[in-house]
Amino acid sequence: MPKQSTLKSPDFIFETSWEVCNRVGGIYAVLSTRAASMQEEHPDQVIFFGPDFGAHSNTWFREDKTLLKGWNAPEDIPVRIGRWDVPGKPIAVLLKFDAMWSRKDEIYAWAWNRFQVQSHAAYGDYDESCLFGYAAGMVMESLYKWILEKEDISLNPSMRVPQVCVHANEWQTAFTVFYLQDKCPQIATLFTTHATGIGRSIAGNGKPLYDYFEAYNGDQMAQELNMVSKHSVEKQAAHYADCFTTVSDITARECKQLLDKAPDIVTPNGFEPTFVPKGKSFDQHRDAAREALREVAGRLLGSDVPKNALFVGISGRLEWKNKGVDVFEEALDKLAQKIFHSDQPEKEVVAFVMIPYLDRAPVRKGKVSEVYVPYYLDGNDPLFGKTYYDLLIGLDVTVFPSYYEPWGYTPLESCAFHVPTITTSLAGFGAWAAKQKDQYGVIVVDRNDSNFNEVAEHIADDLLRYDRLCGEDKARARQEAAAVAKKADWKHFFKYYREAYDIALKNRDKRFNELLNPRLL
Repeated sequence: MPKQSTLKSPDFIFETSWEVCNRVGGIYAVLSTRAASMQEEHPDQVIFFGPDFGAHSNTWFREDKTLLKGWNAPEDIPVRIGRWDVPGKPIAVLLKFDAMWSRKDEIYAWAWNRFQVQSHAAYGDYDESCLFGYAAGMVMESLYKWILEKEDISLNPSMRVPQVCVHANEWQTAFTVFYLQDKCPQIATLFTTHATGIGRSIAGNGKPLYDYFEAYNGDQMAQELNMVSKHSVEKQAAHYADCFTTVSDITARECKQLLDKAPDIVTPNGFEPTFVPKGKSFDQHRDAAREALREVAGRLLGSDVPKNALFVGISGRLEWKNKGVDVFEEALDKLAQKIFHSDQPEKEVVAFVMIPYLDRAPVRKGKVSEVYVPYYLDGNDPLFGKTYYDLLIGLDVTVFPSYYEPWGYTPLESCAFHVPTITTSLAGFGAWAAKQKDQYGVIVVDRNDSNFNEVAEHIADDLLRYDRLCGEDKARARQEAAAVAKKADWKHFFKYYREAYDIALKNRDKRFNELLNPRLL
């Protein structure tokens, strides 16, 4: 990595995602926790752009009409300006893109002619996402031109033109990259794939992703899995962006094989520690969480849950195989059998399956019970009325036995809240954590295409072993989990973004100079 003093740094960073002020999945966690570090280095020169779904959905958005005063967005794209209510409280611009629907065919024709994006096979959320990305590009161009006018560089030709980087996350915002490359090439563009669409689809469709990895062709699989348009937009954004990044070495390998483009840099996901209570507040939050978990479990199971019960958790999207929910269920079955045949007075185990839309009746097996929480835990669910972090802190151990997991925010979050976790070598975080020395708080199970039963057995043994630890060893495990999270603090990982901005700006310079070369016009 170049020395920091030699890195080109942007004056403004415009970042966009479908999950800005819109909590849907893991990208929300990435951006919302990174915001504080960005604000520290670029105070109020970091602006996030997201879709406007109204106050009911964008609950983390706080409108402030005093911000960016004097700027007028394009007439046909209404915007709301305010702050994202997360640590750092960065400026956020939410936009409506309804006017783009009437231009859809025109936009797709342009994308094909200019960037070879194959939108003809689009279905599902493709149209909505791409039209949002295009509108976001228009809004960013407008804001960029306003910044130039505000600086009034024409009156002082020696003044340096403000340097702007635009960072687009996932295929949903790829059209932002395309728009700016074509309409406003002065802006440097970054594109991050947090998981390739084809890789996720191969894994989700039950195909062995790893045993035959080198034999997969992304374009061919896109045809077979009906992923032509989403694959095309992701692949072309990776090739055209000034800097292409991904979140782990695992996914970097996947990008090279399936998108025919290795990332320019890997930017691993960190965590913002201000989310975690400190001192006495931590103990109070943990006690409150345990009581809430115990009370709800008791109601659903029809009997009191002992205070010393082992609380185990799994969470994430409803991807049965990719997230390893199938392995988790098998591990609990094996754990129940081990406890049943044990000659020791084992404690009761309650597993909380915190996966939206996975709605099942509670299950009790000898001393192992499962409680399903089928809601997004944003504090408004009818079961707990608490956020995910409010409950996570009360768990004893979490299990994330992923088959397909480019990074894996959930085990990192667990560590940050001093909760030991079990994950796998197929998760980007798991592969990273395996290189650390604090193995007592993070157990990384080797996983491949053919060892499902061995992984489940391993997890069952690990849970039983953890349950039998003395109080001192459990405290040590919690401390070591927290120690791993500290190594993944954004203050350590943000350096990769500094380098990514540098790469984008320098490649923008090369691209822009070529555009201005009359021999190439």
